[in-house]
Amino acid sequence: METVEITAKDIEKSIRKKFHKDIFSKFAKAVKEYELIQEGDKIAVCISGGKDSMLMAKLFQELQRHRKANFSLEFLVMDPGYSPVNREMIESNAKKLDIPITIFESDIFDTVYDIEKSPCYLCARMRRGFLYSNAQKLGCNKIALGHHYDDVIETILMGMLYGAQVQTMMPKLHSTNFEGMELIRPMYLIREADIKHWRDYNHLEFLQCACRFTEVCATSSDENGMTSKRMEIKNLIAKMKETNPFVESNIFRSVENVSLNTVLAYKKDGIKHSFLDEYETQHN
Repeated sequence: METVEITAKDIEKSIRKKFHKDIFSKFAKAVKEYELIQEGDKIAVCISGGKDSMLMAKLFQELQRHRKANFSLEFLVMDPGYSPVNREMIESNAKKLDIPITIFESDIFDTVYDIEKSPCYLCARMRRGFLYSNAQKLGCNKIALGHHYDDVIETILMGMLYGAQVQTMMPKLHSTNFEGMELIRPMYLIREADIKHWRDYNHLEFLQCACRFTEVCATSSDENGMTSKRMEIKNLIAKMKETNPFVESNIFRSVENVSLNTVLAYKKDGIKHSFLDEYETQHN
């Protein structure tokens, strides 16, 4: 059978047509609903090489064509120490998708390689700092990360079951270490299944896992054999969905419908408040 060559134009057309409702409309909705883009923004679109960030880059390009707000983009790739084959895959995909990337080097993988406790947490924090720093050098005031809807609901449930707290992955955050910088998550309302459908429809292959600890799984395979708390939660949600088709949206909406009158305590700006603080004055 003859292989059909998919071009950047074909991929862009799929976003405008076939995946407009499930992907682009949800991207635009998140941008509007959470006020993620303002006039004059310069946004560093952070690309890891995976399906989520690569699609995010294409969605930003599409949104820019609509020109409802005047903003500019930088497509940043941080190489924390990728193997040559992983690096080449990112560069090749960026070229195929017509994404003009800027790559900068770091030695994060070397730094965390010998860390036994929570190397992934340390790596993520260091990567975030490098992205902020390099985005700021390019004159950007925001960085965009490719976390999607499934990441959000998994984070909510992980916080409850393993962290004993109710919290969520916010659609935007002010940086505490880089003045004037902000983090945005415009993929916030997009389902992972739809991202995979877009990838497979366009016959694309992206990095699945580029960490040095697991470089054997650097292809587009969805299952890498790794066990993790997040995968545990992902499987738990899938199991609950078998008997409750609304479980995913209920988890998401739970952090929109927090009733402070019916919680024992909550924290704001690091300060803990108890229901007892106002209990006696409520009915006097």
